[in-house]
Amino acid sequence: IAEVIEEMGIQDKTIGISPVGCAVLAYNYIDIDWEQAAHGRAPALATATKRLNPDKYVFTYQGDGDLASIGTAEVMHACNRGENIVVIFINNAIYGMTGGQMAPTTLLGQKTATTPYGRDAKLNGYPLKITELIAQLEGTCYVTRQSAHNPAAVRKLKKAVRKAFENSMMDKGTSFVEVVSTCNSGWKLSPVQANKWMEENMFPFYQLGDLKDR
Repeated sequence: IAEVIEEMGIQDKTIGISPVGCAVLAYNYIDIDWEQAAHGRAPALATATKRLNPDKYVFTYQGDGDLASIGTAEVMHACNRGENIVVIFINNAIYGMTGGQMAPTTLLGQKTATTPYGRDAKLNGYPLKITELIAQLEGTCYVTRQSAHNPAAVRKLKKAVRKAFENSMMDKGTSFVEVVSTCNSGWKLSPVQANKWMEENMFPFYQLGDLKDR
């Protein structure tokens, strides 16, 4: 994201919306204007910010517990309205900051602090493919699922992020970029093991690629 902002020369024209959670740490790494939203409410704040500042690039940066659980209504309605914002969705299938609890995106059989024997569909329901739902909404123009687990994936992700930012100035609607990610501390794996687990378990369920490009 930082590279795209720099390469597009829009550092002074970009506003990031970060909610409570791991995403709030983005303040420390990207030198742009930031606003902090209540947990799950970033799309609502982004809506107001973009409508008041239509000449600005406005994006949210949200985890899966935030976006797919606490803030599901906010993101669904913002996308359905077709707000000219970018939603960056980091999916590591767990609540990373608050103790490693099950998230809506946690896979069946995956162990977390609240599913120590693995997620059971009868007890916990099924993993939520929120990006597939978002792609069905009329207000979205670009919906994609990417990763950053190797250099080739990083290049594809960067291209997707740039496309999303460019779309936000073309009155085409909402661009939604999911990033399938790891949480080695929450998964209790080394970084290398976490990458392997993601490739073997996350990618088959959360398949990478564009879901919608209008």
